[in-house]
Amino acid sequence: MLSAEPPTRYTLFMSAAPQKTFYVETFGCQMNVHDSEKVIGTLVHEGYSQVQTVEQADLILYNTCSIRDKAEQKVFHRLADYKKLLAQGKKFGVLGCVAQQEGEKIFERAPHVSLVCGSASYRNLPQMLVQIEAGKRATGLDDRETDECFETEFTARTNPHRGYITIIEGCDKFCAYCVVPFTRGKERSRTSESVLAEARQMVDLGYSEIQLLGQNVNSYRDRAGKRSFAELLTAVGEIPGIKRVRFTTSHPRDFGRDIVEAIDAVPTLCDHVHLPVQSGSTRVLDAMQRLYTREQYLERIAWMKAAKRELSITTDVIVGFPGETEADFAETLSLLAEVGYDSIFTFKYSPRPNTPSLALDDAIPEQEKSRRLEVLMAKQKEIQIIRYRKYIGTRAEVMVEGRNEARKQWIGRTSQNKTLNFSAPEGAEPKVGSYVPVSITASFPNSLLGEMVI
Repeated sequence: MLSAEPPTRYTLFMSAAPQKTFYVETFGCQMNVHDSEKVIGTLVHEGYSQVQTVEQADLILYNTCSIRDKAEQKVFHRLADYKKLLAQGKKFGVLGCVAQQEGEKIFERAPHVSLVCGSASYRNLPQMLVQIEAGKRATGLDDRETDECFETEFTARTNPHRGYITIIEGCDKFCAYCVVPFTRGKERSRTSESVLAEARQMVDLGYSEIQLLGQNVNSYRDRAGKRSFAELLTAVGEIPGIKRVRFTTSHPRDFGRDIVEAIDAVPTLCDHVHLPVQSGSTRVLDAMQRLYTREQYLERIAWMKAAKRELSITTDVIVGFPGETEADFAETLSLLAEVGYDSIFTFKYSPRPNTPSLALDDAIPEQEKSRRLEVLMAKQKEIQIIRYRKYIGTRAEVMVEGRNEARKQWIGRTSQNKTLNFSAPEGAEPKVGSYVPVSITASFPNSLLGEMVI
């Protein structure tokens, strides 16, 4: 499961003589964010110009996520809000996971919508745009049929220094709680050569940090059979001009020792691995259909802890899965202590359409799920306070991401993906996108504080 991002509104470049305008609103994970970058680039190439508000747009697109509970209800509420703009001649489209999940039912509940397109059909956007411009409805719903990835040279990247590259789309794991295999299609990987070509192009454009994406990124299988995931990581990391390479999200079943060996061997590969566990109980993991046991997961943790560099390990945890006992939950708490995560993304179980968990009995009451979530977060906060405190007095290189004018501090991120806020001497202010050494002077549960070293 990729971590959820806040709603993203893109305000990118205009064409020279704009005739048609569009607005995109994006919810969901990093893959949705990057999908929108590719959708935006495609629309601009097709003669559209991006605008900053729905009022300015001829075409309004809503890129959706179905991971969270009641996601489809939120989509229809938003579409109802948009309906008031129908009289202005605007067209509306629903993209992403909810589009694939609900399909043509969206037309029934929101007749003003002209386009419904799941992520596996984005490669057909140019043809679908022609249809809706002609006053027709357009639908793109592959439903696990396609073997194609959405590759485009027209990606409109929102960050000039850090960029995403999707290397594998879809999911074949079918975890009992997860709708993604039904909304993003089957696993399909790009060739390693196409990934490397895109990475080199990004370096030529000035990018210094690249993040490889996939619903299960380490399940990557080179379509041309040339490179394993670890070998692809190594090859990307060795491209001249690249300073950092990240990857997310890994599935424990496909996480091999060779990934840790690659991180040890290639300095540009970041000291951070996000490895979702979901539960510390083997019994619950089996009910979740996660395809590994607690012991197998801890074996992978041991590989990382034996690495030459200290790796920051983060994870996802779900509480309140049907049938999770207090003893099962206690095993999750004990796993947090045993691993010592640097951060976790936490979720309460919520039933999702079409998933096997819908058939399970012994649902956990909402109040109890909330209680367990609070206990889990409190436990993790204690762990993070201790873990972050040990960095006081050390030095880290940060990529400068921006400046907090209110606090007169710069914002940076370490190789371990930790936020490090720091001050800089007057006259030596760093540039956004640069890499600077920072001496760490204080810690908080979720961030570090320091002073730039000159």
